[in-house]
Amino acid sequence: MKRALEQALPPVVTLVLVVGLWEGGVRLLGVPAFLVPPPSAVASSIMKERTLLLSALATTSEGALSGFALSLCLGTLAGIVLSLSRRLERGVYPYTIFLQTVPIVAIAPLLVLWFGVGLRAVAVSAFIVSVFPVVANTLSGLKSVDPRLTDLFRLYGASELAALLKLRLPSAVGSMTTGWRVASGLSVIGAIVGEFVAGFSEGSAGLGITILAAYRQLRTDLLFGAVLLASLLGLALFAGVSLAARLLLRRLRARG
Repeated sequence: MKRALEQALPPVVTLVLVVGLWEGGVRLLGVPAFLVPPPSAVASSIMKERTLLLSALATTSEGALSGFALSLCLGTLAGIVLSLSRRLERGVYPYTIFLQTVPIVAIAPLLVLWFGVGLRAVAVSAFIVSVFPVVANTLSGLKSVDPRLTDLFRLYGASELAALLKLRLPSAVGSMTTGWRVASGLSVIGAIVGEFVAGFSEGSAGLGITILAAYRQLRTDLLFGAVLLASLLGLALFAGVSLAARLLLRRLRARG
């Protein structure tokens, strides 16, 4: 308990100081609220529009989680397949890098044409942004297995499948979970960007659309509130994935 408090205290103190300086600075300098609202105005806006924001948060969460789950499944599978053949890796891996470098804002309108307006386009946007860390870290982990252990498996006549399941995958879990953590945060970014273009789904709007609407209405306090919720969603996903990764690693170590 004491250790947890020691770890939590510094960021809490920093947050209090930043919020206090923000509130005092905005009021003392007379900064217009439509430019930079004080934290108290942001909190008030969140309370007043909580129904709207919670609905938007649920919509964005669905898109981000769908894209993250897709990147987790397909990215891990792609990393495993690429690790089995050097020629395949050399032929395909550069295109996964290319996919990461394509500006998602530029291709978001194409996603609407291909997948329609709503959840599917948003989920695909989240997938495109978050899949590369999963592929890269899975491939890196599978390739970094101790060669002596690989030779030992070959010496005992283990099949390629047995070596993959009993040696390479367990050894790569640490690297793979790092990719999952990175992808979890990126999936929220991809979902928000996707919503800028394709955010309406059966009458519901996500945080991306809420941000755009607040900007057009010069409701900067609501805009800050929506951005804050998007950040908290990313932190929650990151924390959940980190906890799951920690439990998985602990279980694997207990078996080892």
